[in-house]
Amino acid sequence: MKRVLITGAAGFLGSHLCERFVKDGYHVIGMDNLITGRLKNIEHLFTLAHFEFYNHDVSKFIHVPGELNYILHFASPASPIDYLKIPIQTLKVGSLGIHNCLGLAKAKGARLMIASTSEVYGDPSVHPQPESYWGNVNPVGPRGVYDEAKRFQEAITMAYHTYHSLETRIVRIFNTYGPRMRLNDGRVLPAFIGQALRGEDLTIFGDGSQTRSFCYVDDLIEGIVRLLHSDCPDPVNIGNPDQITIGQFAEEIIALTGTNQKVIYKDLPIDDPKQRQPDITKARTLLGWEPKIDRKEGLQRTYAYFRSLSEDELRQTDHNNFDQYITK
Repeated sequence: MKRVLITGAAGFLGSHLCERFVKDGYHVIGMDNLITGRLKNIEHLFTLAHFEFYNHDVSKFIHVPGELNYILHFASPASPIDYLKIPIQTLKVGSLGIHNCLGLAKAKGARLMIASTSEVYGDPSVHPQPESYWGNVNPVGPRGVYDEAKRFQEAITMAYHTYHSLETRIVRIFNTYGPRMRLNDGRVLPAFIGQALRGEDLTIFGDGSQTRSFCYVDDLIEGIVRLLHSDCPDPVNIGNPDQITIGQFAEEIIALTGTNQKVIYKDLPIDDPKQRQPDITKARTLLGWEPKIDRKEGLQRTYAYFRSLSEDELRQTDHNNFDQYITK
């Protein structure tokens, strides 16, 4: 049985990856320091024989006994609220964390994949964004702690691939949504749904003309798995090229939730990208991948998940309590 280490295992994407690899017959080792991840996302896996969890900060030395075939480094704050609140930890996981993962991959002879992001393109001057575009990033702006951490991750990963001949993969993830997102993490989709469920006005930052492209999580996970098993060491965009303006998206959420909230406008945050749309030509050509789930279906699934949450969860008042879980 092949073994895979997934960092950031208790996060939104990490938890879905844990599920996918368990389903595919792997022994999965999840790792998370729970600074932004939630044990609730993976508690249903704890009783499985081929899943184990380490409560550990990957910015510190990583020891995993036994063989490892794959390492997926998905540990990082990913929402503006998180990385603006914990900027140093964000930089550490993107520098010390990836260095530790690369060292472990080298020692184990494992293939390593990093979760990069469309944020490496910054506020782009090229649209849609192909992998060949180098980006337009402000390194000292408030978003720089996240953007530059991801750009450094790509650089050091490619250096290990070139210098040490390490098997590496780089996935550039565009806006993704689905069950287990946190409502109050600052990203537009959960923010809109959370406001609608709480009977609050929907808040648009800017004039609503900026665009985003939303990919449902199941599609994204399929793209990640295909890239991991491909022979492509270069960055590959994984996302949905069907873009929509934020103003139009607010209208879709109001229609989806059946609410009659107003839309209010506030100033656009510093360095907030005006447009996001992946060029997925490379993913289509090399991986035979493209998203299958349209936004209407994906939103219905996501809304059903959020409607199932308790009042405390809707207001994100729950906290991790590691002692209540039996860990291996």
